[in-house]
Amino acid sequence: MSKVNDFFESIKGKRVCFVGIGTSNLPLIEMFAQKGAVVSACDRQSYEALGENAVRAEKAGAKLILGEDYLNNIDTDILFRSPGTPFYRPELEALKKKGVVVTSEMEVFFDLCPCKIIAVTGSDGKTTTTTIISEFLKAAGKRVHLGGNIGTPLLPIIESIDSDDYAVVELSSFQLISMRKSPDIAVVTNLAPNHLDIHKDMQEYVDSKKNIVLHQNAFSRTVLNLDNEISDSFSEDVRGRLVKFSRKHSVENGAYLDGDMIVYNDYGQKTTVMPYKNIRIAGMHNVENYMAAICAVWGIVDVETIVGVAETFGGVEHRAEFVRELDGVEYYNDSIASSPTRTAMGTLSLYDEKIIIIAGGYDKHIPYEPLGPVICDKVKVLVLMGDTAPKIEKAVRESPNFSENNPVIINVSNMEEAVKAAREHAERGDRISLSPASASFGLYKNFVERGNHFKRIVNDLK
Repeated sequence: MSKVNDFFESIKGKRVCFVGIGTSNLPLIEMFAQKGAVVSACDRQSYEALGENAVRAEKAGAKLILGEDYLNNIDTDILFRSPGTPFYRPELEALKKKGVVVTSEMEVFFDLCPCKIIAVTGSDGKTTTTTIISEFLKAAGKRVHLGGNIGTPLLPIIESIDSDDYAVVELSSFQLISMRKSPDIAVVTNLAPNHLDIHKDMQEYVDSKKNIVLHQNAFSRTVLNLDNEISDSFSEDVRGRLVKFSRKHSVENGAYLDGDMIVYNDYGQKTTVMPYKNIRIAGMHNVENYMAAICAVWGIVDVETIVGVAETFGGVEHRAEFVRELDGVEYYNDSIASSPTRTAMGTLSLYDEKIIIIAGGYDKHIPYEPLGPVICDKVKVLVLMGDTAPKIEKAVRESPNFSENNPVIINVSNMEEAVKAAREHAERGDRISLSPASASFGLYKNFVERGNHFKRIVNDLK
């Protein structure tokens, strides 16, 4: 651990500033203060708006720099950029010119981490793939540290990580843009235009993502999606072992679909892993996520363990998460679906047969008209609550493919009534999903609180 000790020795007495006083930076603020750094923290929000976070940062000993000009009044030796702060912001460029070290939590973690790192990036499927990899490793008896863009900072626990553990991290383009170290095993799920409101163009977005493979060594492994043109184009930059996954083609080295079967080809040695229909979480995009994860852990986790996880893992919390089966009816929690698009492209794209959904919530003034036809196609019973209930009902009734009782529409006033109504209308073999197509405010603080309330009600059903 001398590398870690040397690092913390080197920051004693140094001025260290953190951009953003959110829940992910607070453990870092506290840790660096305890290690003897002179800590400051800056944020655009006011003291009142930051609430408990500001109190906690101050209690740790941090000097707070708040308000619109928060990046203009920084006097520091080291600055930790939050992922949400663009790397090329003029204020950060000016600090670099003055000799300030501008870094990030993930960059320092990659430099100091004593164990193997498996990292996942992509436009879609990152969180699920990262979580599946960690579930595979945990089921195989490995000690796993899950973090990165998935929400938990890993640097605060660096001193407790052993060399035979695994760090499994999700990385966004905002984290990767400044990274000059790549993981032992890199996974790129897919790439499509995204975050172009923050990146200056598509090329910058792609170049940021490419950092996940550019700095790997000859002993590394790179997992790419053969079916995605941009992901596959990274092949020419791969330094170590190249592994691919595909739904459409067989591959020389990696995972692919052969009819209904997931097959792994290890340079000509083929292993039939499992029928893809046995995967507990629904949707062909999740079959891709599983194939990516299998490629990442092949040779580390045995086939039996992989199959066991696939058949039992209910998915990432609040993302089409399997809750329970009762009286032959399956219940799912898709509270993350806080917009019409997320419901249409998420829950309503997963199942071939019509399902029962609970929708509605806070009104963000998003148009609901495009959701109407999808609901009529995919939903047998629509249970509505919250401010957006009338808008969703209007969109459904005015849809060209609506006919009376297709779907059946029920209005309720709260989640308890919603679950009760859904259950009363369900028959054996049905699926019931919370998929609000709306924000949670008004009834709940956030989608997590909403999803947890739904799960409590469902789990309490007798």
